[in-house]
Amino acid sequence: MLSKKMEKAFNDQIKWEYFSAYLYLSLSAYFSNLGLPGFANWMDVQFQEEQFHARRMFDYVNEKGARVALQAIDAPQNAWKSPLAAFEFALNHEYAVTKRINDLMTLAQKENDHASAIFLQWFVSEQVEEEANFGDTVNKLKLVGDGGGLFMLDRELATRVFVQPTIA
Repeated sequence: MLSKKMEKAFNDQIKWEYFSAYLYLSLSAYFSNLGLPGFANWMDVQFQEEQFHARRMFDYVNEKGARVALQAIDAPQNAWKSPLAAFEFALNHEYAVTKRINDLMTLAQKENDHASAIFLQWFVSEQVEEEANFGDTVNKLKLVGDGGGLFMLDRELATRVFVQPTIA
């Protein structure tokens, strides 16, 4: 059984994960509108990943016999000044997600909730990958600028696909 504190924290994080999905869908629309289908695809894959994260937490709360309480999701930003600004915004969002996951892990440890701490370890590791993926693209965007390299990077980002993780 989850403590009331853990139940609330997981429900808040489920909302945040769905907001993240919504944000990445907004970024996908932004890039599509710019005529950058590869960037739009990359963000669409990110949208799918965030939905997976939210659903994984949703299922965990249910498995622990606690109550999932879905919350309203705020409208995300929908315009940025450039592709670089959009990816920097998304990278900063991932830093905030990492902080939230770390705070959830800290709470699990304080509550002596070993099952939740073990469950959250996957998310801690996942955030390292998320930050690296966004950071890598930010660095590439800084290198290519707004010229023809942007279209080469667009082709590269078009190859990303969502593969649902297998979790032991």
